[in-house]
Amino acid sequence: MNIHEYQAKELLRSFGVPTGHGHAAFSVDEAVEAAEKLGGPVWVVKAQIHAGGRGKGGGVKVVKSIEDVRTEADRILGMNLVTHQTGPAGKEVGRLYIEAGSPIARELYLSCLVDRATSRIAFIASTEGGMDIETVAAETPEKILTIDVDPASGYSAYVGRDIAYALKLEGDQVKQCVKLIGQLYKAFTESDMSLLEINPLVVTEGGELLCLDAKVNFDSNALYRHKDIEALRDETEEDAKELEASKFDLNYIALDGKIGCMVNGAGLAMATMDIIKLYGSEPANFLDVGGGATTERVTAAFKIITSDPQVEGILVNIFGGIMRCDVIAEGVVSAIKDVGLQVPLVVRLEGTNVEKGKKILNESGLNVIAADDLNDAAQKIVAAVKEAA
Repeated sequence: MNIHEYQAKELLRSFGVPTGHGHAAFSVDEAVEAAEKLGGPVWVVKAQIHAGGRGKGGGVKVVKSIEDVRTEADRILGMNLVTHQTGPAGKEVGRLYIEAGSPIARELYLSCLVDRATSRIAFIASTEGGMDIETVAAETPEKILTIDVDPASGYSAYVGRDIAYALKLEGDQVKQCVKLIGQLYKAFTESDMSLLEINPLVVTEGGELLCLDAKVNFDSNALYRHKDIEALRDETEEDAKELEASKFDLNYIALDGKIGCMVNGAGLAMATMDIIKLYGSEPANFLDVGGGATTERVTAAFKIITSDPQVEGILVNIFGGIMRCDVIAEGVVSAIKDVGLQVPLVVRLEGTNVEKGKKILNESGLNVIAADDLNDAAQKIVAAVKEAA
């Protein structure tokens, strides 16, 4: 689960992390009121969406008067902000963060994440703050330091010192960095974060470290332990289909292709998407119905796929171990009877109760194209979509 910048900073401040001061605003008048509370003389008007690159897209502006706060707030609120992370569709801005301007001497990069290679929490630091870290990694990888934390011993001061030296901090700034990294590590572990990115982490003209931006993702599987964090969820920032899928515990991710996929098992789902691409088309989604899916969940999954206007064909690929093929068949038939079927449908079933599943589909009277294996299924759905076009 993602949260907005202003929510992330409020959470970090509860762990003692130094951040910029500001207030959220949901209207132009609230933005002006927030600026007046902060007092100026410089303010930053920031669009709040779940995507990076807001500044490049025109969603972050530094201003030097209350009237300019009003002007920029009026411009940004309601705008369709397009960044490299939103895609061409962009996202509508529904809230702002009005922050006091900070005198910046240096901009640095700092993040904390779960490193799957080491199964540890790792910090990534670079002197190249304010830039896309992917660009830094590609062009000047020597400017990036990665240091992981041994879970047996937890955070130790040497981690903060190593990061401080990598960031070329000096004197009291080293002590500040040691303390800051400890605070961030505590926030990360106690809040069950999966990503914490601060870009930029700045050194002010007075020599203080300050988190000027904050992007936080949480492990959704741990949210039951954090009802206060779960309450920060902004459903307007989420894809409507993904939101609906989460209500049925379905693992669904919307993509840009035209062949909808319903598969059981993440690995099989990835293989299904790969083979669709191999035969010249693109998947419209990743959808893993899981091993213990019910007829109701399968029905919901099928409805979510068909609700996508981009979908021109559907491939159901089930290898039944825990998942029974007859349950999948019943769910598909139930969904089609509810919403109809306007696009070609290819079904490949194999495994537990496969004959029962095939019988249900064959006796349904529906126009379902049967497939013998995954290779056959992929070729048939790609061909059917091309023919229908």
